[in-house]
Amino acid sequence: MVAQVIVDVVHTNVAKPFSYRIPDGMEVCVGLRVLVPLGRRQVDGFVVDIVDESQIDLPPEKLRPIAKALDDYPALLPQLLELAEELSLECHCPLSETLRLMLPAAMRTGRIQLKQEQFAKLADCVDALAEADKQRRAPKRATLLRLLSDGAEKSVNELAQLVNDPREALKALEKAGLVQLIRRVVFRAPDGVESIERTVAPPLTGDQLDALDTMLPALKAGKGAFLLHGVTGSGKTEVYLSMVEQTLRMGKGAIILVPEIALTPQMVRWFCSRFGPETAVLHSRLTDGQRYDEWRRIRLGHARVVVGARSAIFAPVENLGLIVIDEEHEQTYLSDKHPRYDARRVAVSRASREGACVVLSSATPSILSFAMARRGDYTLVEMPRRVNDRPMPQVTIVDMRRELESGNRSIFSRLLIEKLTECLGNGQQAMLFLNRRGFNTFVSCRQCGYVVKCSQCDLSMTLHREHGEDGPQELRCHMCGNVQAPPDVCPECGSKYIRYFGSGTQRVEEEMHKLFPHIQTVRMDIDTTRERDAHAKLLSKFGSGEAKVLIGTQMIAKGLDFPKVTLVGVVAADMTLNLPDYRAQERTFQLITQVAGRAGRAQQPGEVIVQTYKPDNPCIEAAAAQDYRAFFEMEFSRRRAGLYPPFTLLARLLVESERENDAKLMCEQLYSTVQTYLLSHPPQKKRTLMIRADEAPVKRIRGQYRYHVLLKVFDHPDIAPLLALLSELSAMTSETCRVYCEVNPATMM
Repeated sequence: MVAQVIVDVVHTNVAKPFSYRIPDGMEVCVGLRVLVPLGRRQVDGFVVDIVDESQIDLPPEKLRPIAKALDDYPALLPQLLELAEELSLECHCPLSETLRLMLPAAMRTGRIQLKQEQFAKLADCVDALAEADKQRRAPKRATLLRLLSDGAEKSVNELAQLVNDPREALKALEKAGLVQLIRRVVFRAPDGVESIERTVAPPLTGDQLDALDTMLPALKAGKGAFLLHGVTGSGKTEVYLSMVEQTLRMGKGAIILVPEIALTPQMVRWFCSRFGPETAVLHSRLTDGQRYDEWRRIRLGHARVVVGARSAIFAPVENLGLIVIDEEHEQTYLSDKHPRYDARRVAVSRASREGACVVLSSATPSILSFAMARRGDYTLVEMPRRVNDRPMPQVTIVDMRRELESGNRSIFSRLLIEKLTECLGNGQQAMLFLNRRGFNTFVSCRQCGYVVKCSQCDLSMTLHREHGEDGPQELRCHMCGNVQAPPDVCPECGSKYIRYFGSGTQRVEEEMHKLFPHIQTVRMDIDTTRERDAHAKLLSKFGSGEAKVLIGTQMIAKGLDFPKVTLVGVVAADMTLNLPDYRAQERTFQLITQVAGRAGRAQQPGEVIVQTYKPDNPCIEAAAAQDYRAFFEMEFSRRRAGLYPPFTLLARLLVESERENDAKLMCEQLYSTVQTYLLSHPPQKKRTLMIRADEAPVKRIRGQYRYHVLLKVFDHPDIAPLLALLSELSAMTSETCRVYCEVNPATMM
């Protein structure tokens, strides 16, 4: 027999399967990872098919044998192999590139090894207590014998917590024939998971039962796609937990996706407390060893419930029954790296292929998803009330223009300061939201207008200041991480009129310390959560009540549930309104609504202060009213008038190169190719509303110049060949240019 192998090398020259002879006695199956010769070296590969030698056009002596199998079991499930093939066609990239999505990176590179641990147990027919009494001159050995007297195996690491340095004593006991020492493979668990206590399910509300009554029949039938629209605090997570419980009873597995790593600790705690060791966790902040072992637990069937970020959609869950996408409106479900996939689309495709039910859930569904639900692509399930009919938080809009006119130049309005004083005085907690990190958002010269920009990106740099006014200062680029010292004089005109403008989370934190010096705060943004497990530690500090105020960016705006939070302050509600993106109003509405929903989730009612310079903006008014339907109708009408998605598709070919001229020339070449195609294909040209070649809104990122060919087309079956052409053109990568095809990209920047 002959194995068809895709080698784990991303290059068009080796994108097809290669044939290798299966040596006698070697067990090989589809999905197995193997080591194979390629030219003069040996590389990893994936077996994608097994055929008879007679089906190969090569003579037997030309077939090189597989060197060895890399695992004892097939790493790739057949359904994930099919999914990889589908993504390869959609993203127009080699199959090896999408197969890499299915495995932990450390597993592919061979950097990771199985972890082994030593265990001790009493030898057969040994009376531990009697032998312990004989060890009068060796109290450590006597203690160890008593600890092992129940006959159970015990980890030497666990024994070391009870007996100081037990290894020499255990070796002596082994030599005496009293104890056996065994080495076993163990799994590395994510930090903190093993200490989570088990809980039981609370009684369900009427809305939760109604939602389950609608979705459970589809779950049992192994089909169906639902959009679960529930207000903040309506108990959507308990609905997921009940559905997962039913899924496990059916002998099937479940995947629960969350958009932010910040949400993972709470979600993991909820699921681990309910399902214990059957829960696995997959996200980028795990160590290589933890990620590999969690993947292995899933693949071997030890864990049937997977909680994780976007890439967890590729978890090797056999007999999949349920996929839940929490906060489905979040753009983090769109991959911004090649291959560029949408985890929501992958989830629907995988569920359909494997006979599973998929639930997309949000208090503020994306316009596209809600429109699809109205069209019938998803079944809409609504939960319009909070648990136990708790009231929605009272929202007050503060006009910051009036604050400025009355002489208040603080970033906090007088009302917000008053409410913070009241909230903290009552022993409650508060959250302050500002979707911009750093201290000041840009540095400018008052004389000539020069703005300090990153040398690698076409973006202004942000001032960061640590440890108060006298702490060290630096300018950082939030796109590439470039750092430089702030200038004392203007690099352009030499003047000393350098000023700092705007506010970020660091400044909010400093202002809080000035107003409430004895109140502990926690700041959550990218700068404070770089370390592994930082999210869990910061949230634990706030959840325990040690810190009274949580300050953060969008990572605190959704999904978090803290019963003592009664006040939320939105420091600058209109910050995202002016972005050059047709979804700016949608994202502003979602952020304000979601962060407002963090208040009043327990017995105490909640209050929200929304500070803005545009108090009459319909988007902000709808968010303050927590009225999703009103916002949807308004935004849907605006998009219909402007012919934006969901009425059209925005597609682009994005070109990146270190050389600006190369990027520009490639963009012009692509534009010419698409124009020629449209002129010769009238049905596609008729559906195309706009095509242009231009600089990307952010012209340079991480030293790469960026140009794009942008198209706006009607969403119609006729344009499928055009989209296929764009996908094919994305393969026109040269030595100096890379081309990416994006449809309704996460950001137009």
